Amino acid sequence: MKKILVLSVLICVAAFAQERGGQQHAAARPAVGGGHVPAHGPAPAKAAPARAAAPAARGKEAAPATENHVAEKGKATAGHPTVPHVHAANDQWVGHDSGKSDPHYAMATPWAHGHFSGGFGPGHQWRLSGGDRGRFGFDGFFWDVAAFDYNVVADWNWTTDEIVVYEDPDHVGWYLGYNPRLGTYAHIEYLGG
Repeated sequence: MKKILVLSVLICVAAFAQERGGQQHAAARPAVGGGHVPAHGPAPAKAAPARAAAPAARGKEAAPATENHVAEKGKATAGHPTVPHVHAANDQWVGHDSGKSDPHYAMATPWAHGHFSGGFGPGHQWRLSGGDRGRFGFDGFFWDVAAFDYNVVADWNWTTDEIVVYEDPDHVGWYLGYNPRLGTYAHIEYLGG
């Protein structure tokens, strides 16, 4: 009987230690990236907030920003990039809020090369097979990055990183390429396969 009691206590202690270790492991998870893949893409934007732009000269329109940056109010900058990203804890898409009329993503001929049909979301991770922001590919599908998002992909490894493709609910002709290693995403255009 004593052996059963000791064994029961040891099992409880081991289970408690494992649970605490799991909680510590979850706490050590990065806020952005670290291999996390969002369960879904972003929701359509509700209203377009003002984008950062160069100050306007008197009588002239404001010049558009040349790089895509976001600012998170109330967030510490540690672990949160200043480019569009997804929070690993709650799949919040930060920076996808400019709405349908954002001039940075206006296309003269949306879907000029057809629609991507290779698969979307977490069940479809694609390993990049070379190229750069001007033209890259995976599994025989080819893409480019929106010029406004060039700074977002500066740290992407074009030969080893994986991306997950999501449909863009706001910008006609664009998809969102999400990099799980970094937790960042950029607007990408399908060039055909």
